[in-house]
Amino acid sequence: MKAVLSALALVAACLVVPAGPAAASDNGLSIRPAMGWSSWSFIRRWPDENKMKAQADALVSSGLAAKGYVYVNLDDFYQKCDANGFAVDSYGRWAVDTAKFPSGIKALADYVHAKGLKFGFYVTPGIAKNAVTANTPIEGTSYRARDIADTTQTHKNYNCKNMYRLKFSHPGTQAFINSWANQMASWGVDYLKIDGVDATTIADVEAWDRALRQTGRPINFALSNNLPIAQATTWRRLANSWRTQGDIECYCGSGPNGSGYPLTDWAHVVSRFNSAASWQPYAGPGGWNDYDSLQIGNGDQVGLTADQRRSHMTHWAMIASPLLLGTDLTALTSVDLAILRNDRLIAVNQDGVAAQRIVNSGVNQVWRKRESNGDYIVALYNTGTSGNSTVSVTWSQAGFTGPAAVTNLWSGASEGTVASSYSATLRPGETRLIRARPLAVQRYEAEDATISQGAAESNHAGFSGAGFVNYVNVTGSYVEFTVTSAAAGNATLTLRYSNGTTANRPMTITANGTTLTRDFNGTGSWATWADSTFTVPLAAGANTVRATATTANGGPNVDYVDVSSP
Repeated sequence: MKAVLSALALVAACLVVPAGPAAASDNGLSIRPAMGWSSWSFIRRWPDENKMKAQADALVSSGLAAKGYVYVNLDDFYQKCDANGFAVDSYGRWAVDTAKFPSGIKALADYVHAKGLKFGFYVTPGIAKNAVTANTPIEGTSYRARDIADTTQTHKNYNCKNMYRLKFSHPGTQAFINSWANQMASWGVDYLKIDGVDATTIADVEAWDRALRQTGRPINFALSNNLPIAQATTWRRLANSWRTQGDIECYCGSGPNGSGYPLTDWAHVVSRFNSAASWQPYAGPGGWNDYDSLQIGNGDQVGLTADQRRSHMTHWAMIASPLLLGTDLTALTSVDLAILRNDRLIAVNQDGVAAQRIVNSGVNQVWRKRESNGDYIVALYNTGTSGNSTVSVTWSQAGFTGPAAVTNLWSGASEGTVASSYSATLRPGETRLIRARPLAVQRYEAEDATISQGAAESNHAGFSGAGFVNYVNVTGSYVEFTVTSAAAGNATLTLRYSNGTTANRPMTITANGTTLTRDFNGTGSWATWADSTFTVPLAAGANTVRATATTANGGPNVDYVDVSSP
């Protein structure tokens, strides 16, 4: 735990949340979600040396590696199988299919490393039937495969099957897993995915965690797939990421076993929204909820529209999922490259905390998180497949009050100052991602201002401070505030008023040569207060802001003006 806390202190982009998640793995890895590429989605059951090298080449040439996508992960089906399951080496470990990888795994890892990238590998729990049949020795011990295998039970495996469970009461079991981890470390493995994990395999995960640590090589440890949330704190203690659901692939392509395009569909992406809401408390530095591969890169043919792909990226960024691409990196489109290389989106993913869902109404969803500098990141979604929808959120829902300077994180454009709520009308599958920076607010009480043809009173309830200003019912009566700004620029002013009559009492607001006219209609009673918000330019230092009645009715009662500094 000390290693994680030390790393946290050094990461300035870390978010501030009310309470941290459970203790993470203390292996010092994955302080931020992993980024890279994995072979399963596009290559599926047919990986080979040349295909892996081509994807590593493309990761660099596309500029993605320079943005932080550095892992090149070889998934399942690199192994050699026979009628009895996995072929094994002389120590009972899976044998690599030399027809697919004639140069061997170490040579492939060396190729990946030479490009400044990291290499990932794959395994599932247990020991192969062929190892038990041959009773292979366990490297460095006097034990053999039959000593540690429980042949009455098999493990889940998606390829050659025939994986027996292990006897964890036997000392040879840890030695066997250590020998396998040592082999991987000698090859240069930087990331290991252990698949087929569930509540019955906790002992296997613990043994692999110990094995990876004893190698002395930093190896990012990932668990897969569809792990039960009931053991969430266990997964977080042992690993750096864990798959919260089944595969994101739809298996609806035209090739064998559903391979080929499309890789996925919108339903598989949207299913992650509810999952992310449930798993959110367990994500944090050192351990992340993994929502599976990022299916962006090959245009519409992956099965998602451009709007849906941007929402896919937005959501994985917001929920701090590992960003492991599943597409063909040799055929990236310019539209998708712009999505994947967007520095602002990557920063949202790498800021280190999973967002919380705060609106979930039909097709409308809103998620938020707060950064250490006080900014709030807010994502609005229309998750539907037809029809536009207006999605709204108040700043109080997001976690703060008062106006905020808003930036659109997809475009980078400023949307100006927004007083108290934000709305966007979104196409089906579209998203809006914003940064809301709450503005510093100073309150200036009207009773302390310069008053012309009016008086400070306190005979109506609900006011702030010592009272309010009651304007004389004449044209030209005014209240003049002297406000201070640390910097020059446009500022948001919120004037609090009441009008117990049914007649409008309009006023002009003047500041630094700018004049605005605002209506101040009846509020129902003199004790019922309302806000009028407007933007005026302020100079650095002292500024005069005057609110002047423009009719013989005079102005409304004025309580205060809040100034949000530029």
